[in-house]
Amino acid sequence: MTSRSRHPGDESTGQAVPGTASAELLRSEPGARPRALLLSAGLVSAGAVALAAGALMPVVRGGSPGFTAAPLLVVLALAPAAAVLYALVSGRSGLTAGLVLGLTALAPGRLLLDLQLLADGSLAARPELFLADRLLAMPQAGPGLWPLVAGHLLTLAAGAFAAGAARDEAELAGELDGRRRWRLLGPVLGVAGGVGLLLAPFGSGNAYLLAKNAFEGPTVAMAGYLLLAALLPLTVLVAVSSPSAGVGKGGFAGAGLAALAVGVPPVAAGLVVDRLSVAPGSVVVTIAGLALVGLAFTRFDVAEADETVTGDLAGEARLPGLFWWRLATGGLALLAAGAAAAGALAPVLKANGPTPVPETPVRWLLLGAAVVLAVPALFVFVPRLSAFARGVVAATWAGVVLAGAAVLGAALSVTEDKAVDPALFGVDLPVPLPDKVGYSAGSGVTWTFIALVLAALAALAAVITGVVERDDSDEETDETRVSGTVLTPVVAAAVLAIAAFGTPVFGAPGYTAPGLWSNFGAASWGLLGAVAVVLGLYALVPRSRPVAAASALAGAALVLGLRAAELPLVGSEYEGSSAGIGFWLALGGAVVTLVAAGMAVAGSRRAG
Repeated sequence: MTSRSRHPGDESTGQAVPGTASAELLRSEPGARPRALLLSAGLVSAGAVALAAGALMPVVRGGSPGFTAAPLLVVLALAPAAAVLYALVSGRSGLTAGLVLGLTALAPGRLLLDLQLLADGSLAARPELFLADRLLAMPQAGPGLWPLVAGHLLTLAAGAFAAGAARDEAELAGELDGRRRWRLLGPVLGVAGGVGLLLAPFGSGNAYLLAKNAFEGPTVAMAGYLLLAALLPLTVLVAVSSPSAGVGKGGFAGAGLAALAVGVPPVAAGLVVDRLSVAPGSVVVTIAGLALVGLAFTRFDVAEADETVTGDLAGEARLPGLFWWRLATGGLALLAAGAAAAGALAPVLKANGPTPVPETPVRWLLLGAAVVLAVPALFVFVPRLSAFARGVVAATWAGVVLAGAAVLGAALSVTEDKAVDPALFGVDLPVPLPDKVGYSAGSGVTWTFIALVLAALAALAAVITGVVERDDSDEETDETRVSGTVLTPVVAAAVLAIAAFGTPVFGAPGYTAPGLWSNFGAASWGLLGAVAVVLGLYALVPRSRPVAAASALAGAALVLGLRAAELPLVGSEYEGSSAGIGFWLALGGAVVTLVAAGMAVAGSRRAG
């Protein structure tokens, strides 16, 4: 009997029957495509060997690591491959596929971090691989860099073969059984780890290795950290949604092991390297990685509330109920809105000398985003309106991302690092260096960054609240979907949204707007994040219940409206500004989206 011919309810698929305690924590899932799994495991193993070899060789010509990190790096490289091989030999096909996919998802970001050594190793914050002891300008890559690159590419190739097996396991598992609240801890850890990846990896008192966060670092490394910060929670969310317990557990473990490979070396460097110190960012990443690996040893098939499970403490664990999740969603959204308002009203820039501080008009867009998020967040606390308001919050948090990235981009474009004080590094000069005349980030930047973190947590809480709402619902109409007629305006709105975020909302003499296809900068990440959220909501509409679809569409319309509001809020601060094509596209997209929301509600009434 082949894997595709097995019945979804067959116990040989590895899915435990809710209410029983006979399943192992890492249970066997004899799955599909054994040759593909064998090949993917071989590629992961080859990649691990390449990563270990790269750690043993110099990655920069004439350079050396800041401490003896090779044993640690070898263990971090080989441990994931050992887990994959163990799962494969044990016949756990779902676990094998999930492990490989978890490792693959974070491989692109890790590859970019290593490629920073090729772009300019003197700017790479990688003391476990290279620590300069003198001023270097564009040092040449060493022989160890190429095995590191090959290792990540082999891991990416392994994911291509494991994806089909994971899909087969999900099909065999059928619908996701039981309540998923225990595994919902995973996305919380994923977001926490993503936030940690954006912070400075360590503290530094070394003149040749400055401690910078993701936004302040060099371009290639910044792209790597941003990609990791986005893919870590996304990978965990995909693992949570998998009907196959094995694939879900493997996704958790693979993502956790990959996160440990990024977070542990900076922690070790902060502990043993002179003039370096441990920073919260890497500690958070390490804790999140360990916790994700630990969750892989918990029971994913949680029994219903009225069924007793014995012999598995994880099966009896309970997470907070709907009231508390709604409280968390509304509270986090209000905190994010408050932080965004503080970021808009506090000084974004401060002068390092007698230089006038320029205005930052984009901060008024951040204030508007705070209002757009705060209003629906208040209604989350109203029982009758909570479900609808929660769906709106799940969209409007993207407005904080849109405006917050623009504020950070404006600050980064004009700020300069302060002159280094040689006394901090044990160097005495007969004449002190003068201060640079320029600008540095003000408290508004700090509040904006806090708002971005809180907004992401609010979005995650909103998603989890939606899952709990569906789990707690006893209505027979839960399977009702929106009418197919809604698809037409949704597709039209999606096209308008892509164009609206990709074209300037206003134009002014001497002003160049950030874009998606040209003039890509820090603010463009906000555009990309907002359009991704809006398109994701549109994609979920056909599979959503009418009220849920209407709330998501209403939130998407508000985000598009905020994009259009950039003209009066920001453009009015520029002399000679005029409306651009993006303004009309955003308005049109908002109107079409509201029409789709109305059609979803009307369909709901007819269905009743």
